[in-house]
Order: sequence, then C-alpha cells, then structure tokens
Amino acid sequence: MKVLVIGSGGREHAFCWKIAKSPLVDEVFCAPGNGGISDAATCVELTAIDALIDFAKEHDIDLTVVGPEAPLAEGVVDAFESAGLKIFGPCKAAAELEGSKAFAKQVMAEFDIPTAAFGVFDDPDAAVKFIEAADFDVVVKADGLAAGKGVIVCDDKQQAIAAVRDIMVDKAFGAAGASVVVEERLVGEEASFIAICDGENVLPLASSQDHKPAYDGDKGPNTGGMGAYSPAPVLDEAGYGEVMQKIMYPLVRGLKSKGITFRGIIYAGLMMTPKGPSVLEFNVRMGDPETQPLLMRLKSDLVPVLLKVASSDSLADTVLEWADGPAVCVVLASGGYPGSYEKGREISGIAAAEALGDVKVFHAGTREDGGRILTSGGRVLGVTAVADDLPAALDRVYQAVERIGFDGMHYRKDIGQKALKRMK
Repeated sequence: MKVLVIGSGGREHAFCWKIAKSPLVDEVFCAPGNGGISDAATCVELTAIDALIDFAKEHDIDLTVVGPEAPLAEGVVDAFESAGLKIFGPCKAAAELEGSKAFAKQVMAEFDIPTAAFGVFDDPDAAVKFIEAADFDVVVKADGLAAGKGVIVCDDKQQAIAAVRDIMVDKAFGAAGASVVVEERLVGEEASFIAICDGENVLPLASSQDHKPAYDGDKGPNTGGMGAYSPAPVLDEAGYGEVMQKIMYPLVRGLKSKGITFRGIIYAGLMMTPKGPSVLEFNVRMGDPETQPLLMRLKSDLVPVLLKVASSDSLADTVLEWADGPAVCVVLASGGYPGSYEKGREISGIAAAEALGDVKVFHAGTREDGGRILTSGGRVLGVTAVADDLPAALDRVYQAVERIGFDGMHYRKDIGQKALKRMK
C-alpha cells in the first residue's frame, strides 16, 4: 500500500520512519517534508488541500496521515473523506478542541472534566479586570493556534496584564490572539497523555513528558517543546486509569452528544496536581517532540491501527506492544528560538550521532541544499535514543548531541531529570 504523510516537522519524520517499517507499506510520501525525511519517504512540495487530494488520487494513495494541527483545523479530513479518500485524523468540528482553547474549556466545563478555573475574553479590558479580581496566579493563553507558543505563565498580576496586552493589543501571535483564555495557574508536574480514538474506544499510548520552556530548570519562554521522554513515571498505572475514567471517556462521549464523532489522536496536556490530573489543554494530533520517543518505543505495527480508524473500524480488541526500555528526545534549536533566529546554518555530525547505535536523528527545521543539510526553522533536530534504562538512554542521547553541530545551536541539558528524581 501507499501512504501519504502531511507535514514537515520532527513528528512527521518519525511517522514516516515508523510507517515505512510496516510490511504492509510499499511506498511513503510526505508533503511537504523536510531535509531529512527523504531517508524514509519521497517528499513532494504540496500544502494546499486541493493539491493534496489531487496527488492522493493520481498516485493511488491508500491512506493519508495528518501530522500537524493547522490542516486539521482547516478541514483537510472532511475534504479528503468527501473525495472518497481514507485519511487518519479528526474532522474539522473535532479539531476545534485545539483550534480554540475557549471551545475546549467550555467542553470541559460542560462535561465536568477536571481543569483550572477560567474566563474567556474578546475584550482586553475585561480580561484585565478578571486578572485584577482573581485570588490566584494566572496563565494567559491565545485562543487560537500559535504553534505551541501562545501560552504565557505569569508570576504576578503585572506580568499577566502585560501578557494580555501583548496577545490582544500588540498581536504577538497574530489572529490567534483575537480572544484569550485566562485561567488559574495550577501547581504540579506536567505529563502528556496521548491516545488514539475510533469515535467510541480510546486506545492509550505509553506515557510521556514534554519540556516546554526554552531553558534548563523550566526557565524562559514556552516553546513548541525542547525535549521529551517515555515512559513518564509521574503518570503511573493508577493515574492512567483516572485519566481514562475522568477525562478521556467523558470527552469522547460528551463530544458525541454534541454531534461530533472524534476519530484520530487525542492529546491531553495534564498537570498532575495533589487533587489528581487536571487538563491544561487538548490537542488533536501527536505531540512534537513526544512522538519521537513514543514511536521509537512502539514495537507494534502502527499502520493497521491508523487504517482501522480511517476506515471507521473498532479499536476494541487492539493491543499495542511497547519496548520495556525508555526513549529520550533532545531538541536542538536555532539560536534565538523561540524568538527570531537565522536560517541556513550548515549542520554536521548527524551520521556520526546515529553511528552510536540505538539513536535516530529526526529532522524538523531542515532543508537539503546540494548534499548539505541546512537549518530552516526554530526547532532543527530531535535527537532520540533508546536504552535499557533511563540513565543509559540519557547518556546515549547526550553523547549523540555532542557529535552534532551548527552555528547558534542550543538545547536543554536537563531533559529527563524529573524522572530521575522520581526513581531515587
């Protein structure tokens, strides 16, 4: 069979790499792809939905897999299905869970899904009044899609008010900031709960944990993610059951009662509080960089699972098998990210890093130019390693990182340290 993956980041490289390993798959395409995806797929320079549909028809694509959130929010799944093509991902109505944080919060409130106290505002002065009256620290979020960067965690009211002005008045995140969600700042440790849903059944993936802030010690501005590992000991078996019972199934059933059948990936960004897991946000696609360590650990063939969902079949009897050992991903970013940064820096050492064994370097913001690999984005590479235990995986991934170089490269040196502390 032939598979088309839509997207251009590290998540999509990991999808192509994993899908290409399936004995069911003869050929993988990626649109538009990046400078490294060609090791697993043929890249095609397409992004428009109509052009993607035409390509899928012309090349007899059996399954299309959508990586990023933007085309999902635009309705790519609805368009493909209307054209009689199989595609994995939620419909436009379901993608509103990520496309609008206000919609997601309202759904959580309606179906008693644990989340922080909040207010939704399309007027900056009203948001400021809410902040001034609040008896808790707050987080200010742009309502729309902002590539994982539209969230400002505030230490005091002055910072929160400034965040409202940045988002709504100065348009720091463009149209995504036309309205904001202001919510209580929860205390605890974050975890990522990612599952595949067929509209009725929820098939959880292994636990993982992202590292959003740009710098060590969770300092600095939020990013799209600076590294991840799986499994995440903060989310144990009891916690898994609680998330399924209190969050995942109420969400799926609640959406269905509103006429929305959710088929695809549900990602719950959680805060593990003293009172239990609470939802920070919902995404409707795999996390990036969580996808990289998750797919490195997944022993099962992913393609039959994706096909079942795209075909509206049941996942009730589906079981996924995972490697016992952990996987760790460290993101190598351009200097200045998540702010402004320069592109076109030549990257060296990728082959040397992978020569260590049990290491895969997933490309995100790269392009190929005459045999050279150059930087073309903020998050450039996701260096990912597996091993028998977490200390060994961390040692291997950072050995691999040290073999790679480009001007301005920066990365966090403390990925996985929260898990190590829990193991002591």
